[in-house]
Parts: sequence; C-alpha cells; structure tokens
Amino acid sequence: MTNLTTEKCSACHDGAPRATEEEIAELKPHIPDWNIVEEEGEQRLQRSYNFPDFKTALAFTNSIGDAAEEVGHHPALLTEWGKVTVTWWTHAISGLHRNDFIMASRTDDIVSKFTQKN
Repeated sequence: MTNLTTEKCSACHDGAPRATEEEIAELKPHIPDWNIVEEEGEQRLQRSYNFPDFKTALAFTNSIGDAAEEVGHHPALLTEWGKVTVTWWTHAISGLHRNDFIMASRTDDIVSKFTQKN
C-alpha cells in the first residue's frame, strides 16, 4: 500500500473526474477510521476526533487549517468542546477526489503527532 500522506495534491478544477467506485475501494483502506457520508447529494469523507478540552480541539483545528492552506484544499471543520469533526470533499467537482483521501490521511498524521506532543 502506498502512503497517501506523502502524496502531493493535484490541482483540481471544474470538470475534473470524481473518484470512481474502484478508486474509492482502493483508497478507503488507507483511511479506515473515516466514513463516507452523503450530504447535499455529494459523497464526502468525515471523521470526528476527541480531545480533553476546547483549547486542544481548537489547536488541532488550527493545525488542520494550516495544512489545508499549504495545498489550497479546505475541509469543513466543526470545533466543539473536546471534539473536532473534519469533512473533506472537493467543492469544484461536488464529490470525492484523490486529494480528499490524501488530506484525510494527512489529518490522521497530524492528530497522531499532535497527541504525542500533549
């Protein structure tokens, strides 16, 4: 299995192809704790992370925001007391792209480093 965390996100534009069912089946095992949900008729990747307090949850949210800015690919982030829900999908194509799986993997990597520090 390749490590999605080390892959680069590719530029995605209107009309770019969505991930096929075969691609999703190949990529999903790399991020086993993520769920594929449907919202507003679009497939999205979603996962919630638990933290001991709001301050830690907010710091994690900011770390995800920094990673998103680096690649120009932005998730929906819901930060609550002790919990952050992250949702990745590609707005330009109203669905899933390989970039979403890459960023989900990076999110898991960030939380793993984050929890080691605290």
